[in-house]
Amino acid sequence: MALSISRRILRSFTSLNSLRPLSASNVKANILGDGVSWVESSVFRKDESLFLACRRYSTSLLTPDSSDGSFPSDLLSKKRVSIPEREIGLLQDLVIPVTNFNNEDKGFMCLAGDVFDVPIRKDIIHRVVRWQLAKRQQGTHSTKTISEVSGTGRKPWNQKGTGRARHGTLRGPQFRGGATMHGPKPRSHAIKLNKKVRRLGLKIALSARAAEGKLLVFEDLEIPSHKTKNVVNYFNQLENTKKLLVVDGGPISEKLKLATQNVHYVNVLPSIGLNVYSILLHDTLVMSRDAVNKIVERMHTPINR
Repeated sequence: MALSISRRILRSFTSLNSLRPLSASNVKANILGDGVSWVESSVFRKDESLFLACRRYSTSLLTPDSSDGSFPSDLLSKKRVSIPEREIGLLQDLVIPVTNFNNEDKGFMCLAGDVFDVPIRKDIIHRVVRWQLAKRQQGTHSTKTISEVSGTGRKPWNQKGTGRARHGTLRGPQFRGGATMHGPKPRSHAIKLNKKVRRLGLKIALSARAAEGKLLVFEDLEIPSHKTKNVVNYFNQLENTKKLLVVDGGPISEKLKLATQNVHYVNVLPSIGLNVYSILLHDTLVMSRDAVNKIVERMHTPINR
């Protein structure tokens, strides 16, 4: 352990003009049983004269529960020291604990910083969600034009002499049962969005859940049976959770599918189907270890032009 001695302590013995660094042979440290360390026989050189410095340093920790009476307990704070919040978006790897549906400790997992710790950008999330909602529209809406509506093509009455407005057909838009002018026709509502932006949107959504502490990693998604209570009991243990999204690396197991199909607030997805809109709809995200690895692999795969 490196020992540093301040100039104030050195001046208590004599004034120093020049000070040479200490070597390991000049320092002797003894550790006492009560947690106090002290340094003896520290040799310094000044103008080719030797002098001996002896100083006692205390490294004991004082707590409100200390019984030695070395410090008044009423002056020691019993409040827990608050840890400053982590700054988001620095692309730092995250280490989070791994559990399962039984809350068993399964170790830790390192999450890639370029996937789970990217800067949060609401504009990118808005563009990706708008692209998703537009692309999933069926676009099957259709109305009939004047040539498609059912009806006769005969002129309803003479052009002149009746005093009525002139018309050439009863299938016009102004008649009951007539055509619709400029109505919707089947088309695609999809808009174009670059693959880089789509991929960045998924990274931002995952980073937001990780920053909120709403990203949980499981060793696996195995449950003992297909009973719904296996999932409901775990959901009731979560705090501030209204909807839960469970993501597995491969195909969803039959037990998990049956256990969640009647629970409207728990949804299951394979990792290939994970998307920004589904993450935003659920306030808590549970991913298996395999799902995390596949998502990271997908994010690191070069984009095909």
